[in-house]
Amino acid sequence: MADISDSAARAARDLRVVFSRLRRRIREVAQDADLSPSQESALTLVGKHGAATASALAAAEGVRPQSMATTLAALERHGLIRRAPDPDDGRRQLVTLTDGGRARIEGNRQVREEWLARAFEDRYSEEERQTVLAALELMERLSRP
Repeated sequence: MADISDSAARAARDLRVVFSRLRRRIREVAQDADLSPSQESALTLVGKHGAATASALAAAEGVRPQSMATTLAALERHGLIRRAPDPDDGRRQLVTLTDGGRARIEGNRQVREEWLARAFEDRYSEEERQTVLAALELMERLSRP
């Protein structure tokens, strides 16, 4: 990293650490005791992808198909997903959310957003919140290709 400034290296390191901690904290806020982190993640993934095969979900999650099958079976037992034959290929099944699965995802999203908004309200002054908003505008550049 000879051609990278000390400030750029420190910003990268510190940002990664802070984002990792914040992501973990946000997950904890809405995490239900009856689902494992991998089940929560898979449920969210099904919600994002819509109807998908177990193998496509496994690839998207970076896990083995057998692991995803186990995770999906648990979500199905909780009544959060359903499986139906793929109309294009009867040998495969498509996984979708049930109404309960959609409600759970939306409820978790709302709880997380409320927690984060309350944390900003309680822990930062208006001036600090404006500084965070300005920094986020700058950070947006990192997310662009």
